[in-house]
Amino acid sequence: MKVNLYNQKGELLGQKDLPKEIAEIKENPDLIHQVVVSQLANQRNKIAQTKDRSEVSGGGRKPWRQKGLGRARHGSIRSPLWRKGGVVFGPRKERNFKKKIPKKMKRKALLMVLKAKAKNDSLFLFENLKIEKPKTKIFAQMVENWRKKIKNLKEGKILIALPKLEKNLLLAARNLPKVKTVEVRNLNCLDLLSFKHLILTLESLEEIKKVFIKE
Repeated sequence: MKVNLYNQKGELLGQKDLPKEIAEIKENPDLIHQVVVSQLANQRNKIAQTKDRSEVSGGGRKPWRQKGLGRARHGSIRSPLWRKGGVVFGPRKERNFKKKIPKKMKRKALLMVLKAKAKNDSLFLFENLKIEKPKTKIFAQMVENWRKKIKNLKEGKILIALPKLEKNLLLAARNLPKVKTVEVRNLNCLDLLSFKHLILTLESLEEIKKVFIKE
């Protein structure tokens, strides 16, 4: 499987073969779904909290005597049967939403998504990416040039994966609404699926081999 190779100006230089571990991996949408669901679950905040009958204030004494009044028996006004009483089976902060997924499964799912990106012409390989000054204006112009020159990059959000975090590039890109930069080691399925396009450098591809393609 080949992907187009561009220079920093967005000019086509040729094509480059993807590692066979990406090109030949068998697709498994269920595995990708499982990994993404686990990521979303692990990001979930435990916000909702209800009080049960032991936590609601009041209700220490019996509201009326057990017998003789013709009314139903009650032991506390904080019973779930009462207005302003405790909640039964309500959400609790003790609930654990975390889902553990083995590293091998995560790596495999990520390689599948990379293959899908390449298959859909959404993976772009650049010779190198660097800017001298951390200026958003400079980087915005660079992205605009890419969108004009590269056919499949005309619209949609762009994820740029770098072998190591370039400070200038990070500062320049963080104010652009449809562009995000990450280190290769922090790549994950959720980010890859949230962005239409993925940009890698030749060094990034080598880093992917080191981090995600284990011998």
